[in-house]
Amino acid sequence: MIVRPMLIIADLIRSIFNLYGSLKATKLRMDNKFVNYFSRISPLTEAESNAIAENMCVKTFQKGAFLLKEGQVSIDTYFILEGLVREYIVIDGEEKTTNFFAEEQWVISLNNFGSRTRSESNLVCVEDTTVSVGNEEQAQIMFKSFPRFETIARAIVEADFVEQKKLLTSYLTDSPEQRYLKLLKSRPDLFQRIPQYQLASYIGVKPESLSRIRKRIIRNGAS
Repeated sequence: MIVRPMLIIADLIRSIFNLYGSLKATKLRMDNKFVNYFSRISPLTEAESNAIAENMCVKTFQKGAFLLKEGQVSIDTYFILEGLVREYIVIDGEEKTTNFFAEEQWVISLNNFGSRTRSESNLVCVEDTTVSVGNEEQAQIMFKSFPRFETIARAIVEADFVEQKKLLTSYLTDSPEQRYLKLLKSRPDLFQRIPQYQLASYIGVKPESLSRIRKRIIRNGAS
């Protein structure tokens, strides 16, 4: 009568240690991803690598979870370690997809800069997603200890703004078919990871129009 409860407790303790070991291994793997990303931008000293790994805040969100909702004030930025996030706005009750963020991409809201305003968009996880979370206060602390990080951060933000400008220009100047072809060339993985109605919304058409675009591209490719 005593042995069985003791065995259950032993199994529970073993499970807890296994879970802890698994979480620790996952955290180390994510640390390495984040450090490797920065080291590709600029070689890091050992102290700089350790500071990034020790100060990063890793969070995991389940599919369908929101990082940000319309009307909320955003103070955080996110670096996607694993997973996929969709950005969308709601116009007349209809969701309009404006962007997708996948591995090694930053989710940086323009509302984070200057006077903080309420977000007009939503950020939702398309898949189970693991991110590194940061904000301006944390960044300033890091900059004081490692001033070179400020230069790296500025380069990241500027590159992100350039990409956002390219995206906006594409919406203003390209046809839906051109946007589809550009997306197929630049981000082919998305076509296996997102529903067709979200893809249609992203390039600015209805799902039935997307179907016609795909058929036309296939037909022209075969001719």
